[in-house]
Amino acid sequence: MTAQISRRALLVAMAAACATPLRAASPGIHVVKDPDCTCCGAWIDHLQAEGFPTTVEVRALAELASYKARMGIPEALVSCHTATVEGYVLEGHVPAADIRRLLTERPEALGLAVPGMPYGAPGMGPEDARDAYDVILIQRDGRASVFT
Repeated sequence: MTAQISRRALLVAMAAACATPLRAASPGIHVVKDPDCTCCGAWIDHLQAEGFPTTVEVRALAELASYKARMGIPEALVSCHTATVEGYVLEGHVPAADIRRLLTERPEALGLAVPGMPYGAPGMGPEDARDAYDVILIQRDGRASVFT
């Protein structure tokens, strides 16, 4: 005996399938960090919890500083780690939500930075007790403006 499904059951199943949000796979983020920095690991954990696959490359401090300069990060915007995603540079503890916005809007820019290591930024303590901080959009010519 073959099972038959009613038209109503089929329509309900199709509607349920369409209503279920499909989360597109997040792009991979490559992180370059100092071997002794623990907050970088906490930021990587934040990215992974938000669905971003990550790879990590460890470099000595002097080598990391040279890498940041080659990537075009202005000295005033430097933080503890540098990452790349889909042609953009991420400097410091940039929140996953801002990375998603960057990848959606696709501005003509070098990338984003959270200069220094502000308390409450992802990987830098609890967000509910955080200091105010800006996420900076870095233009390709080095100019900067507030992104978030």
